[in-house]
Parts: sequence; C-alpha cells; structure tokens
Amino acid sequence: MSTPTPSIANLQRALAVAEQIQKLEAELASILGGTAAAKPAKAAAAAAKPVKKRGTMSSEGRAKIVAAQKARWAKIKAAKASPVEAVAEKKPARKARAKRRISPEGRAKMAAAARKRWAEKKARA
Repeated sequence: MSTPTPSIANLQRALAVAEQIQKLEAELASILGGTAAAKPAKAAAAAAKPVKKRGTMSSEGRAKIVAAQKARWAKIKAAKASPVEAVAEKKPARKARAKRRISPEGRAKMAAAARKRWAEKKARA
C-alpha cells in the first residue's frame, strides 16, 4: 500500500512544530552551555561512569608463566619420544579389589523382601 500524501495543512503544522523544536533546542543549549545539551541522556550517563582498568602483569610474572608452560610441553614431548620413560613416570596402579559376591542366603533374603514389597503395593492398589 502506498502512504497517502499529507495535506497542506498537515505540512504547515509539521513545519511549525519543527521550528518550535529548533527554538527550544537553541534555548536549552544556551542554558546548558553549548554542545552539552546535544548529547543524549544515555550517552551522558555512560560518559559519567568511571572506566574500570584491567590488571596488568609484570614482565617477570609473564616470563615465569612462559617458562613453566615450556617445561610442561617439553615433558609431554619427551614422554611421546620415549614411551619407556613415560611408563616409569606414571603412578603405580592400584591393586584391584576382589569382586563382592552375595551368598545364596543373602540373595534369598533380598528376593523375599522384594516379594513382600510388591505384595504390599498390590494390596494397596
């Protein structure tokens, strides 16, 4: 759909409103002192907030981190190069626990308890 063309009366009214806005902006600028009024409220509020400065690291601290990382990579590469040494560096494996088993009597008790629970549930239903 095309927008209808405004009438001459509407155009004259829009022109009058625009002129009033310009006069009010000029008056506001003279009161506040020039360009300060031109900034939107959000921009002025954002400019008023102090900017938090990020922490910086000293060159000595950075050098220590770099050296530690290089040492870690060297250790990894050495382990890949000689697998025999890598196996020696690993922690000893824990002794495997014996598998726990239920005695036939214990299994029978568990089955009886389960049957009892199911019987009670069926009786309630």
